[in-house]
Amino acid sequence: MANEDVTQEARLLRLAEAKGVLRTRDLQEHAIPRVYLRRLVERGLLFQSGRGLYLPADADLSEHHSLAVACRRVPSGVICLLSALSFHGIGSQLPSQVWIAIAKGVWRPQVDYPRLRIVHMSGAPMTTAVDEHVVEGVPVHVFSPAKTVADCFRFRNRIGVDVAIEALRVYHRERRGTMDDLMACARADRVDKVMLPYLESLA
Repeated sequence: MANEDVTQEARLLRLAEAKGVLRTRDLQEHAIPRVYLRRLVERGLLFQSGRGLYLPADADLSEHHSLAVACRRVPSGVICLLSALSFHGIGSQLPSQVWIAIAKGVWRPQVDYPRLRIVHMSGAPMTTAVDEHVVEGVPVHVFSPAKTVADCFRFRNRIGVDVAIEALRVYHRERRGTMDDLMACARADRVDKVMLPYLESLA
């Protein structure tokens, strides 16, 4: 194998390890020809997890792998609602899709994997209490536990009131955050008055 090929493949493998989930477009920034992707896949050093997405063959995939892939697909998105509940271990939800919030007016991503459930938000609901976690080397933005509970009440007609109530009870019982945090997020979502009767029932 020519020295150029060895060098490019080594660079590509280092890039894949650094990115966690490698996108085809990432190669352009580093002037690595796409032909090396195919070669490394054929040699079993990379595997393709979706259209235009690649991971090192020895990657240690976590239970939140689909969230990492979703956030590589939609870097401006924020994991929300049922997926955020699952991430934080609040309640019993096991979503089959990745729930992700994007700003209103932003282009709706066309993604083959993972399956996405898009939620549009704007203003304070989109920017309040966004936490950054690193999953498989990928920055994953997730609404905080308090914001997630507030969102459940805001979108209760979409996910079900029972899910929102369960999330609130777990948040309160397991002390996943303060009541001050919860009410601040509820005000940002304009559901503080909606939540108040349920909060009073927990007292």
